[in-house]
Amino acid sequence: MTLIVILQYKNSKMKRLTYILIICSLNGYGLEPWTVDDCIQYAVTHNHEVRLQSIGFDDYKAEKVRAIGSFLPAAEGNIGGQYNFGRAIDPETNTYTSVSTFYNSYGLSVGIPVFDGFQRYNNLRAAMANVLMGKSKLMAQKDATAQRVLETYVLALYYKGCIDISTQKRAESEMLLHQTKVMAEVGQKGEADVAQMQATYAADDYEVIHQQGLYDSAILTLKQLMNYPIDDILEIADCEEESLELNLAEDSGIYERAKFLNPDIRQAEYNLQSAKFAYQSSKAALFPSVSLGAGVSTTYYKQLNVSLATSFGEQFRNNAGQYVYASLSIPIFNRLNTLTNIRRQRNNVKRAEEELEYRSNELQRLIQEAITDQENSRKETEKMKAKVESDSIASRLTIRKYEEGLASSIDVQTQTVTLLQSKAQLLQCRLTYLYKTRILNYYKGTPLWTE
Repeated sequence: MTLIVILQYKNSKMKRLTYILIICSLNGYGLEPWTVDDCIQYAVTHNHEVRLQSIGFDDYKAEKVRAIGSFLPAAEGNIGGQYNFGRAIDPETNTYTSVSTFYNSYGLSVGIPVFDGFQRYNNLRAAMANVLMGKSKLMAQKDATAQRVLETYVLALYYKGCIDISTQKRAESEMLLHQTKVMAEVGQKGEADVAQMQATYAADDYEVIHQQGLYDSAILTLKQLMNYPIDDILEIADCEEESLELNLAEDSGIYERAKFLNPDIRQAEYNLQSAKFAYQSSKAALFPSVSLGAGVSTTYYKQLNVSLATSFGEQFRNNAGQYVYASLSIPIFNRLNTLTNIRRQRNNVKRAEEELEYRSNELQRLIQEAITDQENSRKETEKMKAKVESDSIASRLTIRKYEEGLASSIDVQTQTVTLLQSKAQLLQCRLTYLYKTRILNYYKGTPLWTE
């Protein structure tokens, strides 16, 4: 969104009004940092794969409408015209003639199948199952997109936190470098200490730039997943402000609840239903089919060498006729096409059953993996908190010794790097724990996004 602001003031020297035009670009979502839920909600609406799946869902609904329409009568109108040259049948006398004749025919017919071995009925049931399967596919795609956005958001949070940690360490190195230079001027430190501190500061400065590059790359990936405008600014919330939930849902009946709600399982179940109905429909080709119909027709003709002929309206009325018909079609042999199709549909049923079993087992594995990873991440987070506290104390003591001349600059660098790594690992463990908790809550029935 572009905001145009016009400021007006009176120029006393020029004695005229002057207008200042200010054009600024405002993004409705960019006025404040995006939370993870904001990103997920945007992605499940704008993601390209979600939109493509929505179009596929509409195809299933269109197929259902077609299946319903097969129960309605089929009406057909036809108009034909031809010129006969040479020997032909005279429409009036029904004898051969060699006179050129123009012949025109009109017809309207209505037909409906009465019995087709329940093929239309099973096709409708399969189409209804496909609509439910398409809806589950759409939900599964949205959930998959939400998980990918959640993972990328957490990764971006990690790099953003690393930038803060690296920036803080660079500031400390800059302070120590300045202090070392002052101490070198009074003879308490040597040039080697100054050079070492300069190298430490340069390494810290490089680390800030490196982490900034990784953060920019993660944001670009997040924009791509969200289908967010690449040129617009996307600022995510700080680590302390992110909206990942720590609270766990109830543990009782997690697999049964997930099996009932998980869209991948629902998709496999509806696919199995559709395959069974298609199998029943294929066997309908073994039964006779009965259809009924009715129609009206009329003709008009004119011999080209006769100037006077019965008028079109009179012939249209006089030649009009009505008819009804009943048709019985009995399949006898169609080169094994029916048996081959039945066999193929039966294999589709077996394939759908196998797919459902595989997805059920995979869901159970993913749930157990989420439980294990979440618990391990929680334990690692607690251990890393203690390690960061210890490394912080050790770092402060080393710096104090360095100021008193009891430690070298290498000792300071080693200890500060250790503290930096510990803080980064703690941030990673904490974010991993938050991510795994969110995923585990998803399997327990807490949705990743809302309608």
